Amino acid sequence: MNYEEKLIELAHKNESIIILTAENRASIRNLPKVIPNKFIDTGINEQSLVGISAGLALRGRTPIVHALAAFLTMRSFEFIRTDIGYPNLNVKLIGNFAGLLSEGNGPTHQAIEDIALMRCIPNMNIFCPADMDDMIKGLSTIINYNRPFYIRYNDLPTIVNHEEFALGKAEVFGDGNEIGIIVYGTLFNESFKAKEILEAEGYSVRLVNLRTIKPIDEYEILNTVNNCKTIISIEDHYQIGGLYSIISEILVKEKLISDYLAINLQNKFFKPAKLNNILNYEGFSAIQIANRIKEHLVKKEKKLNVQWSNV
Repeated sequence: MNYEEKLIELAHKNESIIILTAENRASIRNLPKVIPNKFIDTGINEQSLVGISAGLALRGRTPIVHALAAFLTMRSFEFIRTDIGYPNLNVKLIGNFAGLLSEGNGPTHQAIEDIALMRCIPNMNIFCPADMDDMIKGLSTIINYNRPFYIRYNDLPTIVNHEEFALGKAEVFGDGNEIGIIVYGTLFNESFKAKEILEAEGYSVRLVNLRTIKPIDEYEILNTVNNCKTIISIEDHYQIGGLYSIISEILVKEKLISDYLAINLQNKFFKPAKLNNILNYEGFSAIQIANRIKEHLVKKEKKLNVQWSNV
């Protein structure tokens, strides 16, 4: 089952669901023919799209809103904050082509600050599926949850068998205690392959797929921090405001110190290209992630040796 088929299934079960888009039909191309009375295309005007969805939610409908993530989260930010976040309305915002998935579209279409923007809005929740299977498994729960949600749409192929979705609960692969990798969304597949590379070389690794960024699974993050010697966060997002900031905030709140490597876009746009080329150019391929982690461990070991030699 793909995303469009799941939406049709949910729309037939739930009379309140109505699908909206700002001419972003790539993932829902057949819906106007299948459920014409539940489909609205507002044209390219994301601010009106969000305003209309807020009005529909006030009338008891469940709007599922589709637009390019860059324009949905940035152009409509004030509308999302005030019209949806403040009254805590049941609107689902689907951001297409977020993070590296905008591929060759250029900086104007890159949504690499969307997590930072959405997580600062009171009442807004965030779901970042690892792939299509992860997204389909979470969709029913997210749509039936009577609160606003931002979903980073992700139709990447699945390379693992994800467990059943639970709101605010991460899924964990492995129980290694040397390296703890924490990831969400687009870079899950490369992180999983990096875990396999590291384990083949004798490292003890666990991988945490967060699934929802807000609410965040603090328990599993702290469990990983407390049981792994080195923590790695991986995301296709600016360093500021994303997963690096979230984990740092948790560590400060809990008065914990951890050896921590953050792999992200730092504070720069990425070079537009096909996804595989972006991964290789920006250092996010599985082998590059594994190498970056090993280099960090070597530096950590050298630093410890210097400290001991000075004792």
